[in-house]
Amino acid sequence: MGFNVQGKTALVTGANRGIGKAIVEALLEHGASKVYAGARNIKSLQGLQAVYADRIVALELDVTDQDQVNHAAAKATDVQLLVNNAGVLETCTPLDLEAEAALRHELEVNLFGLLRMARAFAPILKHNGGGALVQLNSVASLRGMAFASTYCASKAAAYSLTQSLQQVLAEQGTQVLSVHPGPIATDMATKAGIDANAEPVSLVSEGIIQSLTDGIFHFYPDSMAKDMGRAYASFAEQVIEAE
Repeated sequence: MGFNVQGKTALVTGANRGIGKAIVEALLEHGASKVYAGARNIKSLQGLQAVYADRIVALELDVTDQDQVNHAAAKATDVQLLVNNAGVLETCTPLDLEAEAALRHELEVNLFGLLRMARAFAPILKHNGGGALVQLNSVASLRGMAFASTYCASKAAAYSLTQSLQQVLAEQGTQVLSVHPGPIATDMATKAGIDANAEPVSLVSEGIIQSLTDGIFHFYPDSMAKDMGRAYASFAEQVIEAE
């Protein structure tokens, strides 16, 4: 199975900056006919609209708000590719007083956001021929890191859900791609204090296009991610990706 973005209609959450914005730009540069760009603040999408005009449809979309998710699904009935990129990161150890609140916040966006979007758009993808779903999971989904412990936990849960989605959505011909970036040059990396070794955001956006074409499940964009992917490959191939 492989998915070619040329001529397709996509929806990208968290599309106003960082990886999400780069994905929107890459999709359009590679021939996507239209991209629904979702963001909590719709005004933050004006820059993309100024460049791409009517190939961009701005959506007010907070993935923690089921009503907004439902509204997006009612409007974007022609979507063939869903990219669930919206995410948040809090920096705290498991023993910090704010850890519980941080984890609840991250789960609402990073895990339940995926669940809400997948449930709303799976029928749409099926109706439009199967299509594809891309989930941004991070290397943090594979290894816990004390300084961002709750973020790692939320991403590990999202990665587990992505695996289950792959199994379920295969029945309707929907391809699923799990993306695991390491440090990428974004505001989130700066907030986490890992921007010193951050690599270009284009590694993620361009790599997603190629990974969809190749029909693979795991994608590791940058140097750190590739190293982790190589170490993880045997288990992934024999367990996660096994028939």
